[in-house]
Amino acid sequence: MSKIRALAICLFRNGERILVERNYDTVKQDYYWRPLGGGVEFGEHSRDAVIREIREETGEEIENVRLLHVIESFFEADGKPEHEIVFVYDAEFVNRSLYDGIVECFEKPIGRFTACWKTPQEIADLEERLVPEALKQLL
Repeated sequence: MSKIRALAICLFRNGERILVERNYDTVKQDYYWRPLGGGVEFGEHSRDAVIREIREETGEEIENVRLLHVIESFFEADGKPEHEIVFVYDAEFVNRSLYDGIVECFEKPIGRFTACWKTPQEIADLEERLVPEALKQLL
């Protein structure tokens, strides 16, 4: 039985760019980009989840955290139907040097990965997707 997944993601902004990580769908055989963040644990407020997830992934602290929108998303990933409730936050890194380039990240069990600053148009120019799809309307 599939379950609804609650996520909290953060739209860090750097001018027209947002901080995103690149992922690959093995069934669709295409790349997609997603803002940093992750699952909301049972009993955890989504705001606390986004702060925790960013700290876990980047080792950095954030401030000025505010909820922008909630998105309900239905899609297929790696050939499986998914249903997510996504809490979309805006925030700023305390460490302002992170706005100067690639951000090194770590997530169990994936390991090390990088996030970079991209505009939605730069992602589209690569013929790749920004997910969740409804993010385009917020930018």
